[in-house]
Amino acid sequence: MFSYTIRQIAQIHNDLIEKFGTPRQSGLTSIRSEIVFEDEFSDLNCFRGLEDFSHIWLIWGFSQVPEDTFSPTVRPPRLGGNVRKGVFATRSPFRPNRLGLSVVRLEEIKPGMLVVSGADLMDGTPIFDIKPYIPYADSIPEASNGWALATTSGILDVVIPQNIADTIPNEKLDVLIELLAQDPRPQYQSNAERIYTMSYGGFEVSFYVENPKLYITKIVKRN
Repeated sequence: MFSYTIRQIAQIHNDLIEKFGTPRQSGLTSIRSEIVFEDEFSDLNCFRGLEDFSHIWLIWGFSQVPEDTFSPTVRPPRLGGNVRKGVFATRSPFRPNRLGLSVVRLEEIKPGMLVVSGADLMDGTPIFDIKPYIPYADSIPEASNGWALATTSGILDVVIPQNIADTIPNEKLDVLIELLAQDPRPQYQSNAERIYTMSYGGFEVSFYVENPKLYITKIVKRN
Protein backbone atom coordinates (compact mmCIF):
# COMPACT_ATOMS: atom_id res chain seq x y z
CA MET A 1 0.00 0.00 0.00
CA PHE A 2 1.37 3.41 -0.99
CA SER A 3 2.00 5.83 1.88
CA TYR A 4 3.86 9.09 2.35
CA THR A 5 4.64 11.71 4.95
CA ILE A 6 2.82 15.02 4.71
CA ARG A 7 4.48 18.20 5.97
CA GLN A 8 2.91 21.20 7.66
CA ILE A 9 3.67 24.33 5.65
CA ALA A 10 1.78 26.84 7.80
CA GLN A 11 -0.59 27.34 10.70
CA ILE A 12 -3.75 29.41 10.84
CA HIS A 13 -4.44 31.96 13.57
CA ASN A 14 -7.77 33.58 14.38
CA ASP A 15 -10.32 34.15 17.17
CA LEU A 16 -11.85 30.66 16.98
CA ILE A 17 -10.23 28.90 19.94
CA GLU A 18 -12.64 25.98 20.37
CA LYS A 19 -14.77 23.72 18.19
CA PHE A 20 -18.10 25.04 19.54
CA GLY A 21 -18.92 28.17 17.55
CA THR A 22 -16.53 27.45 14.68
CA PRO A 23 -18.42 27.70 11.35
CA ARG A 24 -19.55 24.34 9.97
CA GLN A 25 -18.46 25.31 6.46
CA SER A 26 -16.16 27.90 4.95
CA GLY A 27 -17.48 31.12 3.46
CA LEU A 28 -20.36 31.51 5.92
CA THR A 29 -18.80 34.42 7.85
CA SER A 30 -16.31 37.22 7.26
CA ILE A 31 -13.98 36.19 10.08
CA ARG A 32 -10.39 37.09 9.25
CA SER A 33 -7.49 34.72 9.79
CA GLU A 34 -3.73 34.86 9.34
CA ILE A 35 -1.96 31.92 7.72
CA VAL A 36 1.61 32.02 9.04
CA PHE A 37 4.14 29.97 7.08
CA GLU A 38 7.06 27.91 8.27
CA ASP A 39 10.41 29.52 7.43
CA GLU A 40 11.04 27.07 4.59
CA PHE A 41 7.89 28.23 2.78
CA SER A 42 7.84 31.93 3.69
CA ASP A 43 9.81 33.08 0.63
CA LEU A 44 7.65 35.54 -1.32
CA ASN A 45 8.55 33.64 -4.49
CA CYS A 46 6.22 30.90 -3.23
CA PHE A 47 3.33 33.34 -3.62
CA ARG A 48 4.27 34.90 -6.96
CA GLY A 49 1.10 35.24 -9.05
CA LEU A 50 -1.22 34.37 -6.17
CA GLU A 51 -2.34 38.00 -6.00
CA ASP A 52 -4.24 37.41 -9.26
CA PHE A 53 -6.75 35.15 -7.49
CA SER A 54 -9.59 36.22 -5.20
CA HIS A 55 -9.98 32.85 -3.43
CA ILE A 56 -7.76 29.92 -2.48
CA TRP A 57 -8.18 26.33 -1.37
CA LEU A 58 -6.76 25.30 1.99
CA ILE A 59 -5.80 21.69 2.57
CA TRP A 60 -5.49 21.22 6.30
CA GLY A 61 -5.60 18.74 9.16
CA PHE A 62 -8.17 18.00 11.86
CA SER A 63 -5.55 18.39 14.58
CA GLN A 64 -8.02 18.02 17.47
CA VAL A 65 -9.22 14.58 16.33
CA PRO A 66 -7.44 11.62 17.98
CA GLU A 67 -5.62 9.23 15.69
CA ASP A 68 -7.07 5.82 14.89
CA THR A 69 -10.66 7.07 15.12
CA PHE A 70 -11.74 6.00 11.62
CA SER A 71 -15.18 4.46 11.24
CA PRO A 72 -16.89 3.50 7.95
CA THR A 73 -20.04 5.31 9.09
CA VAL A 74 -20.59 8.48 11.12
CA ARG A 75 -23.53 10.38 12.62
CA PRO A 76 -23.71 13.85 11.03
CA PRO A 77 -24.81 16.46 13.62
CA ARG A 78 -27.03 18.12 11.00
CA LEU A 79 -29.13 14.93 10.94
CA GLY A 80 -29.64 15.03 14.69
CA GLY A 81 -26.82 12.64 15.55
CA ASN A 82 -29.03 9.57 15.15
CA VAL A 83 -28.69 8.78 11.43
CA ARG A 84 -25.59 7.07 10.07
CA LYS A 85 -24.02 7.95 6.74
CA GLY A 86 -20.93 6.61 5.05
CA VAL A 87 -17.84 8.60 6.02
CA PHE A 88 -17.17 9.45 2.36
CA ALA A 89 -20.68 10.92 2.08
CA THR A 90 -19.93 13.41 4.88
CA ARG A 91 -17.42 16.05 5.89
CA SER A 92 -16.87 14.43 9.27
CA PRO A 93 -13.41 14.95 10.83
CA PHE A 94 -13.24 11.25 11.69
CA ARG A 95 -11.67 10.26 8.40
CA PRO A 96 -8.94 7.81 7.34
CA ASN A 97 -6.43 10.66 6.94
CA ARG A 98 -8.12 13.48 8.91
CA LEU A 99 -7.75 15.96 6.03
CA GLY A 100 -9.97 19.01 5.55
CA LEU A 101 -10.62 21.15 2.47
CA SER A 102 -11.87 24.76 2.59
CA VAL A 103 -12.14 27.66 0.18
CA VAL A 104 -11.47 31.15 1.59
CA ARG A 105 -11.17 34.68 0.26
CA LEU A 106 -7.61 35.94 -0.12
CA GLU A 107 -7.48 39.40 1.45
CA GLU A 108 -3.78 40.21 1.58
CA ILE A 109 -0.33 38.78 0.96
CA LYS A 110 2.39 39.67 3.47
CA PRO A 111 5.94 38.35 3.95
CA GLY A 112 5.51 34.84 5.34
CA MET A 113 1.77 35.29 5.77
CA LEU A 114 -1.58 35.29 3.99
CA VAL A 115 -4.59 37.15 5.37
CA VAL A 116 -7.86 35.40 4.48
CA SER A 117 -11.54 35.64 5.38
CA GLY A 118 -14.31 33.09 5.68
CA ALA A 119 -12.28 30.22 7.18
CA ASP A 120 -13.94 27.42 9.14
CA LEU A 121 -10.72 26.42 10.92
CA MET A 122 -9.86 26.71 14.60
CA ASP A 123 -6.89 28.73 15.76
CA GLY A 124 -3.68 26.68 15.44
CA THR A 125 -4.94 24.34 12.71
CA PRO A 126 -2.06 23.03 10.55
CA ILE A 127 -2.10 23.86 6.84
CA PHE A 128 -0.63 21.28 4.47
CA ASP A 129 -1.08 22.95 1.09
CA ILE A 130 -2.64 25.93 -0.69
CA LYS A 131 -3.99 26.08 -4.23
CA PRO A 132 -5.78 28.83 -6.17
CA TYR A 133 -9.54 28.57 -6.55
CA ILE A 134 -10.42 28.58 -10.26
CA PRO A 135 -14.13 29.37 -10.83
CA TYR A 136 -14.51 27.85 -14.32
CA ALA A 137 -13.27 24.49 -13.07
CA ASP A 138 -14.10 24.51 -9.35
CA SER A 139 -17.66 25.88 -9.44
CA ILE A 140 -20.46 23.53 -10.50
CA PRO A 141 -23.77 25.41 -10.12
CA GLU A 142 -25.93 22.42 -11.04
CA ALA A 143 -24.31 20.12 -8.45
CA SER A 144 -26.63 18.32 -6.03
CA ASN A 145 -26.52 18.96 -2.27
CA GLY A 146 -27.49 15.37 -1.51
CA TRP A 147 -28.85 14.68 1.97
CA ALA A 148 -27.42 18.00 3.25
CA LEU A 149 -30.08 19.97 1.34
CA ALA A 150 -32.91 18.96 3.67
CA THR A 151 -30.98 19.91 6.81
CA THR A 152 -29.94 23.46 5.97
CA SER A 153 -31.22 25.62 8.80
CA GLY A 154 -32.24 29.25 8.55
CA ILE A 155 -30.31 32.24 9.80
CA LEU A 156 -31.15 33.30 13.35
CA ASP A 157 -31.88 36.88 14.29
CA VAL A 158 -29.28 37.77 16.94
CA VAL A 159 -30.53 40.06 19.71
CA ILE A 160 -28.04 41.81 21.98
CA PRO A 161 -28.72 44.58 24.52
CA GLN A 162 -26.63 47.69 23.95
CA ASN A 163 -24.95 47.49 27.37
CA ILE A 164 -23.69 43.99 26.51
CA ALA A 165 -22.65 45.00 22.99
CA ASP A 166 -20.51 47.76 24.49
CA THR A 167 -18.32 45.17 26.26
CA ILE A 168 -16.73 43.85 23.05
CA PRO A 169 -14.95 45.75 20.23
CA ASN A 170 -17.17 46.50 17.24
CA GLU A 171 -15.03 44.55 14.77
CA LYS A 172 -15.30 41.43 16.94
CA LEU A 173 -18.99 42.00 17.60
CA ASP A 174 -19.82 42.04 13.89
CA VAL A 175 -18.18 38.64 13.33
CA LEU A 176 -19.64 37.23 16.55
CA ILE A 177 -23.13 38.05 15.31
CA GLU A 178 -22.36 36.29 12.01
CA LEU A 179 -21.17 33.19 13.89
CA LEU A 180 -24.17 33.07 16.20
CA ALA A 181 -26.63 33.67 13.35
CA GLN A 182 -25.52 30.32 11.90
CA ASP A 183 -26.80 28.62 15.11
CA PRO A 184 -23.73 26.92 16.63
CA ARG A 185 -25.82 24.54 18.74
CA PRO A 186 -25.82 20.82 17.90
CA GLN A 187 -28.77 20.17 15.61
CA TYR A 188 -30.39 17.82 18.11
CA GLN A 189 -30.42 20.39 20.93
CA SER A 190 -33.35 22.82 20.84
CA ASN A 191 -34.16 23.47 24.51
CA ALA A 192 -35.13 27.15 24.69
CA GLU A 193 -34.32 27.24 28.42
CA ARG A 194 -30.71 26.14 28.02
CA ILE A 195 -27.94 28.73 28.24
CA TYR A 196 -24.98 28.02 25.96
CA THR A 197 -21.50 29.49 26.33
CA MET A 198 -18.86 29.75 23.60
CA SER A 199 -15.38 31.24 23.51
CA TYR A 200 -14.53 33.78 20.87
CA GLY A 201 -11.72 36.31 20.51
CA GLY A 202 -10.79 36.39 24.19
CA PHE A 203 -14.40 36.55 25.40
CA GLU A 204 -16.93 34.11 26.86
CA VAL A 205 -20.32 34.61 25.23
CA SER A 206 -23.54 33.25 26.77
CA PHE A 207 -26.80 32.94 24.84
CA TYR A 208 -30.06 31.08 24.46
CA VAL A 209 -32.27 30.45 21.44
CA GLU A 210 -36.00 30.83 20.92
CA ASN A 211 -36.39 30.30 17.19
CA PRO A 212 -36.02 32.35 15.12
CA LYS A 213 -34.13 34.56 17.58
CA LEU A 214 -30.89 34.10 19.50
CA TYR A 215 -30.49 36.21 22.62
CA ILE A 216 -27.03 37.10 23.95
CA THR A 217 -27.23 37.30 27.74
CA LYS A 218 -23.63 37.98 28.74
CA ILE A 219 -20.17 38.69 27.31
CA VAL A 220 -17.24 38.37 29.69
CA LYS A 221 -13.58 38.95 28.87
CA ARG A 222 -11.46 35.87 29.50
CA ASN A 223 -8.59 36.09 31.97
